[in-house]
Amino acid sequence: MSAPATFDAKAWGSSSATAPLEFFKIQRRVPNETDVKINIEYCGICHSDYHTIKGDWGPTPYTCVPGHEIVGTVTEVGSAVTKFKVGDFVGVGCFVDSCRTCACCKDGFQQHCDLGMVGTYGAPDKHIPGAHTLGGYSSDIVVTEDYVLRIPTSLDRKAVAPLLCAGITTYSPLRQAGVTTGSKVGVVGLGGLGHMAIKLAKAMGAEVTMITTTPSKAADAERLGASHVILSKEPEQLKAAAGTLDFIIDTVSAQHDVNVLIGLLKTRGKLCFVGAPPTPHAIGAFPLIMGNKTIFGSLIGGLPETQEMLDFCGKHNIVSDAEIISVDDINEAYERMLKSDVKYRFVIDMESIKKYE
Repeated sequence: MSAPATFDAKAWGSSSATAPLEFFKIQRRVPNETDVKINIEYCGICHSDYHTIKGDWGPTPYTCVPGHEIVGTVTEVGSAVTKFKVGDFVGVGCFVDSCRTCACCKDGFQQHCDLGMVGTYGAPDKHIPGAHTLGGYSSDIVVTEDYVLRIPTSLDRKAVAPLLCAGITTYSPLRQAGVTTGSKVGVVGLGGLGHMAIKLAKAMGAEVTMITTTPSKAADAERLGASHVILSKEPEQLKAAAGTLDFIIDTVSAQHDVNVLIGLLKTRGKLCFVGAPPTPHAIGAFPLIMGNKTIFGSLIGGLPETQEMLDFCGKHNIVSDAEIISVDDINEAYERMLKSDVKYRFVIDMESIKKYE
C-alpha cells in the first residue's frame, strides 16, 4: 500500500508515558472517495485517555493523541460519500474502522469485530503504512463515512461529545436488559458514566435508585433523576432494599463488594459491569443460582445502536453535565479527573488550539 497524501493538523498529545500533554503538529490523510473530513469543535475527556497515555493497558504508540468523544462539522467529503454533506454536525466515537466482514460487523456489533475494532487512537492505521491512529484532541480528523455518526442539532454542542463514549456505554446495557416504563433500575457510582445512566434510565421510564458510598452525592443523584438513594455502607438500607431491583448497572472501577449488589436484585434480576476494577471481583455462586440472577458485561455499542442512542438523546434532550476547558487545561483536568473533581465530564473546546502554530 502506498502512502496517501497528507495534510498538517494541530493536536494535543504526549510523547511518552511520563511527558505532559502538549501541542504537536500531526499528519492526517487527505480524504479519499469514501472519507469525511471533520473540523473538531469539542472533544470529551475519558478515563481511557489517561490510561492509554500512561501505558496502563499495554504498550502505547507515541506520539499519542487521545480523544474518542468527538463532535464537529463536516468540511469536506469524498466523491463517493452519500451519507453526509459539508456543514453537517457529526460525531466520531471509540472506533474508526473494523473488518466489516465478520459476523459481528455484519450484525452491527463492530465493537466486537473478530479482528479487533480500529480504535480512534493508538491502533494501527489502515490507511497510512506504519502509522497509528490519532484521536480527537486535534483540529481535524478524517474518517470513513460508515464510521461517522449524525448528531441531533437540537442538542447542546458543548455537552454532547461525551455521549459518544459515556452515553453509549450506559445506554447499551440498559437496552440489553430491556429497561422500560416501570423498570426498577439501580446505578452504582455517580461519575461520568453513572450520571449518564441515571439520565438515560429515567428517560426510558425507569424508577432509578442511586447506590453509593458517599452521602453527599444524594442530592445530585436526585437532581439528575434518581428517585431513591441507597448508601451501600448502611446495612439497614441494604436490608430494606433487598430484592427490589430489576437491573443494576455497575459503573465503578474500584474494588467493591458485588455480592451486596446481587442481594438487591429481584429473582431473575440482572447486573451489568461497565466499570472494570484492576483485580477480579469475588462473586458468590449460590445467590445467583437460587435467584436465577444474571451477571453480564457490556462494551460501548456498535454503530446502529450508537446512532439509536444519539437519536434517543435528541428526542429527550439528554447531554452530559460538562465542564468546558481549553487545551491548555488538559493536564490539570487529568489531575482533577483522578480525584473525581469534575461534574461530570471534561470537554475540550478545540477552538482553543487554533492559536498554536
